[in-house]
Formats: sequence, C-alpha cells, structure tokens
Amino acid sequence: MIRMKPLTLYDRMLAEYGPQRWWPADSPYEVMVGAILTQNTNWRNVEKAIANLKATGCLSPEAIMEMKKTGLETLIRPSGFYRQKAERLKLASEKWVEVTSNTPDLRNEWLSVKGIGEETADSILLYAFDLPYFVIDAYTRRFCAHHRLCRFDDYEDYRCYFESRLPRSVPLYKEYHALIVEWGKRNKIRSPRDP
Repeated sequence: MIRMKPLTLYDRMLAEYGPQRWWPADSPYEVMVGAILTQNTNWRNVEKAIANLKATGCLSPEAIMEMKKTGLETLIRPSGFYRQKAERLKLASEKWVEVTSNTPDLRNEWLSVKGIGEETADSILLYAFDLPYFVIDAYTRRFCAHHRLCRFDDYEDYRCYFESRLPRSVPLYKEYHALIVEWGKRNKIRSPRDP
C-alpha cells in the first residue's frame, strides 16, 4: 500500500464529499459555545441547546455571565453534562470578553479556562478567531491510523504533523477538519484504542 500525503488525501475527500462549509454558527461567540457544548455529545444535542439559548435571548457572553447557573443548566440540558458545561460556559464567557485575536499567546489563554482542553481551544481558535490551528479529534486519530499517516500518543504531535505538512491556511484547516469528520461518519472506522 502506497502511503498518501495529507494534501493528496484532502483533495480526494474534497472531490468525493464536496465542500463542508463548517462551522454552523451565526457568530464567533456561538462557535465558542458550540465547541464547549459538543464535548462528549453529538451535534444534534448541541443544536437543541443552542436553540434554547437563542429562543430565550441568552446567546451572548453578557447574558450567560449574568444568568443563574441553574437557569443555564436548564437551557443547555440537551447537550448532556449540563452542570459541568454551565460552569465552563460561564468561565469561557468571562474569557471571551477579556481576549481578542491579538491577545498574545491566545491558545494558552483558552487552555487556562477550566474544562477547555486542546481540542476545544483549537476549535475556538480556528473556527471563531480564524487562526491557523489544526483541530485534532477522535476522527482525526482514526483517519491517521486508517491511512497510515502517523500514530502518536500526544495531541501536539498530531497537530504538528498536519501543520508541518500543509500550507498554513485557515480555510484549508477548516475544510480539512470538516472533511475528516465527514469521512469518519461515513466510514465508521474505529481505531484500535477505541472501546
């Protein structure tokens, strides 16, 4: 089997699946909210929670910071782990009003927020701030194992693998990540480490 390069795989998926045009959101702040709510759940449940926030006029950092935690928990309940996520949303909303895309070391600013790990931080940076950080998720790991691109234990190693082999391009990173997710959904391939 000939090992393909990441850009070749990207071109093939784009030809097969077409542009994915991710992330479905009306604002950068909504992207951040979605990145937190999608932790350990599927996107359909996140859409229900976001719809609840929109219906009550609470999809803004100010509204979430001012809202009682129990009220926020009720609105985001469909996303699961709603108590943890309510706390995370409040903390992330505080961070949101603090930072801009020009904030030095913005990635570490997001990683300093309780409950925001590397995947969530990179999702926020790429999709909300339009900064070139390649997002690594379970689909990406399976994709890499399936195509024998690489196999690492560390998130950063995966991220560096892609970022060192692709042009530094926000639109490319967004589309590639979306295509990998689409590939994963269509192929339902599990990595050997999956339960």
